[in-house]
Amino acid sequence: MTENEHPTGASGRRILLREVRPYGTGDPVDLLIDDGVVVGIGQHSGTDADEIVHAGGAVLLPGFVDLHTHLREPGGEDAETVESGSTAAALGGYTAVLAMANTDPVADNAVVVEHVRRRGREVGLVDVRPVGAVTAGLDGKRLAEIGSMARSPAEVRVFSDDGHCVDDPLLMRRALEYTRAFDGVVAQHAQDPRLTPGSQAHEGPNAARLGLAGWPAAAEESVVARDCMLAEHTGGSLHVCHVSSAGTADFLRWWRARSTAGSVSAEVTPHHLLLTDELLETYDPLYKVNPPLRTDEDVHALRTALAEGVVDCVATDHAPHADQDKDCEWSAARPGMLGLQTALSVLVRTMVRPGLLDWRGVARVLSETPARVAGLSRQGRPIGVGEPANLTLVDPDTEWTVRGAELASTAVNTPFEGMVLPGRVLATISEGRITARDGKVEPIGGRS
Repeated sequence: MTENEHPTGASGRRILLREVRPYGTGDPVDLLIDDGVVVGIGQHSGTDADEIVHAGGAVLLPGFVDLHTHLREPGGEDAETVESGSTAAALGGYTAVLAMANTDPVADNAVVVEHVRRRGREVGLVDVRPVGAVTAGLDGKRLAEIGSMARSPAEVRVFSDDGHCVDDPLLMRRALEYTRAFDGVVAQHAQDPRLTPGSQAHEGPNAARLGLAGWPAAAEESVVARDCMLAEHTGGSLHVCHVSSAGTADFLRWWRARSTAGSVSAEVTPHHLLLTDELLETYDPLYKVNPPLRTDEDVHALRTALAEGVVDCVATDHAPHADQDKDCEWSAARPGMLGLQTALSVLVRTMVRPGLLDWRGVARVLSETPARVAGLSRQGRPIGVGEPANLTLVDPDTEWTVRGAELASTAVNTPFEGMVLPGRVLATISEGRITARDGKVEPIGGRS
């Protein structure tokens, strides 16, 4: 399948969205979709529509794109599958997700990435794009089969050893040089392993008081600085995963002001925009994540960096874990948190309601920029006539209580358990087909 094909299969149906507000501005308008494409915006009678969705003035945005999702399949199906993860993504407003390579077996060859791509198409709820490993087996010793994954039917464009840092500067240089040949991107988990042996929490007063081995922010910041310089030297494209510290944001701000070569983008997670290491007081493994939750100062610096465009986009780092990997003592627990169904709400709470982002800004950080980084030409498009109908309908005012057991993922490890969050996805439309509506996914072929 080529980039111009419909990844989830356009329905061929005419759908009329009645009274929507594109980007949350202006008076409500009607939007008509036909065969996966927006064909009209204005006032429509609806007499020729197969289905009418009454939106009541809800905000309409381009469908969200997640650059950082762990779907766990193959090998980790006790925590998540392509189907359960795709369900969570559609319910969270996503029309495309990038599935990370740290599966079992590792997605370091064409066979595994083609399997992930094929499973995404079979489920058909979101456009699932596999991320290929940078190094074979994620071992950091030799490059994976990057070229064969790029040339495969999976058309891999983004490569990452996420969960592990490509800490060898020569390997990182080679990866940036190699991926440049086909406009690829290397996404780095920035963590110098020599500075973080046995680390359990952000290095600071709280970790010291709780007796937890520290993860210094410098372990992230030093790798980001090195890799930005390598991107400039090679002309390659670097994407920095899950920026977590004020120092990294400060460096990226300085870098963007001076660099003229290479391409550098960066993401921040919803949990790093809201949660701090104060939550570790309970030793609840729900709050264990890598990179760790940091200080209130870091949280506010990241919000400012996202608002300014210093950090380009929001990515969930959706990391489901089976019960036995979270329902245990802190030191034995696996790091990671669910994120797909709560990302929008956290962004509304941390960025929209305080006035740091408007709804066009939300579209930029959740849709437009991630689509550009991933090279997905049908995603993150403007809401306009002739554009692909990858859309998300949002109620900005509804508040809801997060319950892990009620989320769609196989796992339940949400750090937002019991929180009341604002904003809810009303419907998700992928290539002109309603994939999620009113908290339920829609079966392929329409409503049953």
